[in-house]
Amino acid sequence: MTLQQQRPNNVAKPPVTASDPAANEFLTFRLGGEEYGIDILKVQEIRCYDAITQIANSPGYIKGVINLRGIIVPIVDMRIKFNLAHASYDQFTVVIILTVAGRVMGIVVDGVSDVITLENEQMRQAPGLGSVIETEFIMGLGAVGERMLILIDIEKLMSGSDMGLIAPDLN
Repeated sequence: MTLQQQRPNNVAKPPVTASDPAANEFLTFRLGGEEYGIDILKVQEIRCYDAITQIANSPGYIKGVINLRGIIVPIVDMRIKFNLAHASYDQFTVVIILTVAGRVMGIVVDGVSDVITLENEQMRQAPGLGSVIETEFIMGLGAVGERMLILIDIEKLMSGSDMGLIAPDLN
C-alpha cells in the first residue's frame, strides 16, 4: 500500500493518522504576512517565478501557464485567489508545482518557509466563522511554537467550482 492510499479521504476530521507519519508533513509558505501549509505529498517542485505565458480572458487569479518539460501547467496566484493586497513579485516569489486532483498545476506564493512535521496535538480544526470568512479550504490550524500555521486543503481549493475553468486536459 502506498502512502497516498493510507491517507484519510475525509480531511474535515483531524488530517493525520498515526500509521502515516508523512501525512503530518507540510510545506510552509508565506502569503500576505501569514504562514500557510500544504501537504508535502502534493508538492512536485519549487521554481523561481519567471516566464509565465498569460492567457487572454482567463480569471484574474490565473496568471497564465508554463511549459514544464512538455506539460502545460496552469499557474494560480494565491494572493488574488485569497483576495489579498497586490504585492510586487521579487527574488523570493516562487511557484510551487503541485499534483492536485490528478492534474499538475502551480501556485504563486510570496516565499517558501520550511518543511515541518506536526504532531496530532499541534493541530486544531479550523474555527467555524459562519458566513463571514470561507473556511471550507482550511483543513486546520497548526501550532508551531508561538506561531499559528493555516493548513490549506489544496485539493478542495483547486477543485472548487470556480477552478473548473481550468480544463483537466491541459496536461
